[in-house]
Amino acid sequence: MLEDLYREAILRHYQLPSHRGRVADADAEAFAQNPLCGDEMRITARIEDGSLADVAFEARGCSISQASADMMADALKGQTLDSAAELAGSFRSMMSEADAEAPESLGDLTALQHVKRYPVRVKCALLPWSTLLDALRAYDSSRTALTPS
Repeated sequence: MLEDLYREAILRHYQLPSHRGRVADADAEAFAQNPLCGDEMRITARIEDGSLADVAFEARGCSISQASADMMADALKGQTLDSAAELAGSFRSMMSEADAEAPESLGDLTALQHVKRYPVRVKCALLPWSTLLDALRAYDSSRTALTPS
């Protein structure tokens, strides 16, 4: 059954994450918390030449938020900042719109579309993405502040 395959993908990323930890010499970092369930997420990223050279997460919380963070890091590593923001928008649309089809560009992330059946868990899946976008906004702000006018 397809749902079982999706469940396995989520469990695999939760139990054996490839991107748990902190990025050394991170250029971007943000922390967020879901007050409804207590999930906590820290995203760190190193940016080189306008691309995400490395992305990692530290988390405390449910399997969905942690699996989403690991899948997100897989999908975004090597992407330009613009592509990362676009992918975040596609993921958010997939998770928020009832009849949204998952774009092929999301890869393993499509497994999380089944979380929509449990609306309270959608915020868990979105937590790493909103945290990443906060980190990238902070990165942009710090670069803007350093640029002479």
